[in-house]
Amino acid sequence: MGDYSEAFVAFDVAKTKHAVAIADGGRGSEVRFLGEVANSPAAVDRLIRKLSGRYGKLHFCYKAGPTGYGLYRQIKALGHACTVVVTCPRKTGPRKAGKF
Repeated sequence: MGDYSEAFVAFDVAKTKHAVAIADGGRGSEVRFLGEVANSPAAVDRLIRKLSGRYGKLHFCYKAGPTGYGLYRQIKALGHACTVVVTCPRKTGPRKAGKF
């Protein structure tokens, strides 16, 4: 964990499973693939609670899509920040939703 007590967690949402990656806070921190978690409130809750025990603050994001709305609401209900990002069709990289 180093000197930072925060982490950034990204979900690639899908109908049955979410892929999850994490990066510790700070410049140059490595992004690590954590694996997949079932697209169920119980599985997501277990993951978030486990990560909450390791880090003081968590920042979440997921790629906009119809399978992520429940995930967003769940993360917010657990008291964490969650950013919805969209990829621009012009292939200029991810952007915050609504910031075209």
